[in-house]
Amino acid sequence: MSTREQGAASAAIETRDDLVRWIAAGEKPKVDWRIGTEHEKFVFRTVTLKPVPYGGSDGIRALMEALIQCYGWVAIKEGDNIIALKRPEGEKGGTISLEPGGQFELSGQPLETLHETADETDEHLREVLRVGEDLAIGFLGVGFTPKWRLDEIPMMPKKRYQVMAHYMPTVGSRGLDMMFRTATIQVNLDFASEADMVKKLRVSLALQPIATALFASSPFTEGKPNGYQSMRSAVWLDTDKRRTGMLPFAFEDGMGYERYVDYALDVPMYFVYRDGNYIDVAGSSFRDFMAGRLKGFEGELPTIDDWADHLTTLFPEVRLKRFLEMRGADGGRWGTITALPAFWTGILYDEDALAQAWELVRDWSEEEREALRVGVPKTGLATPFRTETVRTLALRVLRISRTGLKNRRRINAKNQDETIYLAPLEKIAGNGQTVSDELLRRYSGEWQNNIDHIFEELAF
Repeated sequence: MSTREQGAASAAIETRDDLVRWIAAGEKPKVDWRIGTEHEKFVFRTVTLKPVPYGGSDGIRALMEALIQCYGWVAIKEGDNIIALKRPEGEKGGTISLEPGGQFELSGQPLETLHETADETDEHLREVLRVGEDLAIGFLGVGFTPKWRLDEIPMMPKKRYQVMAHYMPTVGSRGLDMMFRTATIQVNLDFASEADMVKKLRVSLALQPIATALFASSPFTEGKPNGYQSMRSAVWLDTDKRRTGMLPFAFEDGMGYERYVDYALDVPMYFVYRDGNYIDVAGSSFRDFMAGRLKGFEGELPTIDDWADHLTTLFPEVRLKRFLEMRGADGGRWGTITALPAFWTGILYDEDALAQAWELVRDWSEEEREALRVGVPKTGLATPFRTETVRTLALRVLRISRTGLKNRRRINAKNQDETIYLAPLEKIAGNGQTVSDELLRRYSGEWQNNIDHIFEELAF
């Protein structure tokens, strides 16, 4: 989740048009489109396999201090607590942040090619593994913590998480699971115009369950099979329905920036950030804030930074800010991290591929899209769709993505194009066996129903 740094106050919002213009300012010509990848890892004690608290000489803070000392990262603080890291001014590398339960996230730099994304991922993982080894800390890439109970997981000292943890149980049964027990891979991609945004949003919303199926890696809860391919995705089905889901309005006539703004205005707020503090206004209306009627802020108008903060608290399957954020994938192994941006870059960054993808999904009904979203977390690639299955759809979509990546012609030093990063997904779709299927087979086989083996064999 986003990390806010205190700075100069941004401009006050005067009209709804200001909100629309803020999003529209994200438009970029194709030559400036970039790929921004985010990936989360569960952090665990390599000796006890327990979650790692923030404090102590071998805790999360110590891990971040070691990254500062060894690799020159710069601390971002709330009060005395280090809650994120950034690279020194002018250096590439993105930011490192903490999710509520200590999940360690790299929010990567916007990069031009997937080859750069792979290099960035490799560098990040080598760094955290190096400092983690000295602290007896390991990192696990799956979508839902396979062993820990909710009450075992410490909350990181990031003030916005206190607001969310208080509010989440009032609007759904799985919000705390989402915060503390899930991990994901995400990718942020650009758009050229309002029309381009709408087409990409519609295609990526419709195909998000296909990505969920391909990346499914969360079949365990508290040490036992949970009956799901992606428990992470299942958790989102009952996590504050007003700010999650498939955005059916995006497929209606008249969809554009203004319609998304209206949707965002109707999603209740979490907080207002002032002077380094997150002030709890959970459930309040941004519309009231704009009218100067927000309780505790009477007569005060929101700023553009308030609007940007509010947009980070919306969690649909695809989120619009000044870019589009793909949110459907479980966390995964080293090699699958770059596969997620490869999948979406191939589909959305090539005109022919995008046209093929739109042709595939354009006649899917709202009911069919929602059925995929609800069905895939449980049955993955075997989920039925019309006369076929999600596996068949996945094979088709991967062919489209491969075409798009070939058309991009981005070649590395080994004369390879970006299609090399689709290999893990093509293997999964080709044999119909997800990571969850593999884990379940090993759990009932050589692991002899002992979930502890996952921390040995699937750790980075």
